[in-house]
Amino acid sequence: MVSVKTLKPYYIKTTDQTIRVILAYQYFSMCINNQVYHFVPIEAKEIHINRKTRKIENVAARFAFQKGKDVVYMTMTELISLPEFLNHLNTICEPYYKTRETNAEDDTDVSEIIDELEYLNVKRLIDKALDERDREAFEKLVKWL
Repeated sequence: MVSVKTLKPYYIKTTDQTIRVILAYQYFSMCINNQVYHFVPIEAKEIHINRKTRKIENVAARFAFQKGKDVVYMTMTELISLPEFLNHLNTICEPYYKTRETNAEDDTDVSEIIDELEYLNVKRLIDKALDERDREAFEKLVKWL
């Protein structure tokens, strides 16, 4: 049985594309077969997450956990398979994820485009009604303008 006992970042570095969760001794520990193993920075020392897709990028990373002289290695793939690991990681990274920012100007532009498209569509339908000599459709459509 493997579970996450503690997962806290030592610190977090961000770029435009990635969130880097840097790990340290006391901040990451696992319960493996009812024994507590603490992270040791022998191989991988950080987790890379894409800010837009929210996916872990360094899936080939291998982390070391130690209890006394016993060292256990776990790959990122093994850690990802633990739902509680993903929950901890998501909680840590949530404030750093990129969200699409909308502002009033964007909304205004979109509504103007929609209005223009609707207007052009009504004009096309009027032309169609004229071509087909459909007086009733023509009169209904003219009211839209």
